[in-house]
Amino acid sequence: MNERHYGIASAEEMAGLSGREMLQAMIEGQLPSPPISRTLDFRLVEVGDGRAAFEGEPSADLFNPLGTVHGGWALTLIDSATGCAVHSRLPAGVGYTTIETKVNMTRAITADTGTVRAEGRVVAEGRRIVTTEARLLDGSGRILAHGTSTIMVLPPR
Repeated sequence: MNERHYGIASAEEMAGLSGREMLQAMIEGQLPSPPISRTLDFRLVEVGDGRAAFEGEPSADLFNPLGTVHGGWALTLIDSATGCAVHSRLPAGVGYTTIETKVNMTRAITADTGTVRAEGRVVAEGRRIVTTEARLLDGSGRILAHGTSTIMVLPPR
């Protein structure tokens, strides 16, 4: 795997790549990872047909006033995993946007939790609306949070 770099890939770099090909190129370091993944310390680690997985490192930089990781970090991982699960099914030039994401937190995440994994998958796929689900897991496979997203497929620009 190549060294990770951050930014937004140009239209020329993405031309002709399906969603899955684009995501795989990010994993392999051929395309940049989005800047949010540097800011929130998570990364895309796996992509398949209708599924995607991210891993992240919780730290004190993500704490809320109570000393645990802010729930927005968990929601962002779940939104990323569900969105990329949809993206993995899209042809070149087709985009998507999240309509709604709902997340249930089931355990506190702390700096001691260790690497956290978000696994997203497509549940039902229409022409314009796709429903998805994801689970946020600790290293032992315990569920830290779980959620669903409704995603809208956007026509080519």
